[in-house]
Amino acid sequence: MTTIAYEGAASLRDRPQPRPRSADSVTWLTLYLVVLLAIPSRFVIGPLGSAGAPSMLMGLVSLVLWLSLLLMRRRSAVRLRFYPLRWALGIMIFVSGISYALAMSRPINGDEISPADVALLSLLSWAGTLLLAADTIRTRRRVDDLVWRVAMAGGLFALLGLAQVVTEQSITNLISIPGLSEVSSSELTFRNGFVRPNGTATHPIEYGAIVAMILPLALHVALNHTHRSALLRWMPAVAILAVVGLSGSRSAYLCAIVGVVVCMSAWTPVLRRWMIGLAVGGLVVVSLVYPRIMRFITGLFEDPDQDPSITSRTDSFDFAWTFIAQHPLFGRGFGTFLPKHRIFDNQFLVQLVSVGLIGTIALVALGWVAISEMTRVARTTRGSEVMRTRDLTASMSGAIAAGFVSMAFFDAFAFPMTMGTLFLLLGIAGAISRLDRDHQPSW
Repeated sequence: MTTIAYEGAASLRDRPQPRPRSADSVTWLTLYLVVLLAIPSRFVIGPLGSAGAPSMLMGLVSLVLWLSLLLMRRRSAVRLRFYPLRWALGIMIFVSGISYALAMSRPINGDEISPADVALLSLLSWAGTLLLAADTIRTRRRVDDLVWRVAMAGGLFALLGLAQVVTEQSITNLISIPGLSEVSSSELTFRNGFVRPNGTATHPIEYGAIVAMILPLALHVALNHTHRSALLRWMPAVAILAVVGLSGSRSAYLCAIVGVVVCMSAWTPVLRRWMIGLAVGGLVVVSLVYPRIMRFITGLFEDPDQDPSITSRTDSFDFAWTFIAQHPLFGRGFGTFLPKHRIFDNQFLVQLVSVGLIGTIALVALGWVAISEMTRVARTTRGSEVMRTRDLTASMSGAIAAGFVSMAFFDAFAFPMTMGTLFLLLGIAGAISRLDRDHQPSW
């Protein structure tokens, strides 16, 4: 796949460039972020059904914008470069397309065709967000601006969840958007008497996955954006940590831990000790002030063999194997495995069934390439911004790792808010990688 480098791209090693005065791709991606997280997932454009989520349509527009820019750049005398993340994404889309085509060429149930079409459109929408972010963010300064906005959006998203916990009300049921139709309920769910917040997401697990993904970036902002007020830069991290603790979600706890542990790789020993001490101190205070919540959290991890939500996942492996054995390489068809067959609550298992071993490897490779690129940038960066850059790349790796780990706990591709957030983060990682590679001599 041919890649195009943008002239005048700033290196991670360069000083931050003056803020662009006109709207650019970061402005568009910020609007996408607002639409993605602020509009409840249950709202769609009625006639389009499940393909009518506003964020999905914006992602498709992003893909068109990226293709237009690519065609314009091909006409100019620019240097050719290799960007690994774009190749990884291209391979994933190609394999998914093969799986989809094979499914359409075989006898298929009529009710599986439309969901497969929507799944393919969703993938292209997420890809559009990734590509536009990776290829059009012009400077490191604009990367920092977008990271700041993602962290702030995550903080506000967390505050909504905290309000739901305190009031035991959905709050989002008060939202009505002209032109959009509701396709699901906005009611909250409870576990052992505790509210499970969902913000504007469809399900508490999706909500937990999103805030866990954003947490590493919120910590980066808190520790490094010192030109902002302490209240503003720490609010997102504190709010997210609080809502994760109160979420009553095992997946949120595990994903948040994964993200923070990866972040710690870039911290100094002193900072690690301080942060671990604060975490332990916070747990002690909570256990003394509100012992019931601590008993509730520890109870989530006791007797897993007796927990229906865990056993339903483990019991799915034998059932999935009957499908995997029939089409091991490319699966039974991208987007054709529906809840009528079974809900696996494990996207990797869904991938093995729907796109086979090759498609699953392609998905995992996308995350691995992104994290590898962040590791490369951290290892090779020099200059006055070295510590901040290493913290940023570690935070991006932590956010992406949390997102991919979350896929083991629910059918993530069926939740566009989760995947929209993850692909936006992958796009930011792609921009960091591209800006660094463009500083190197061309082929």
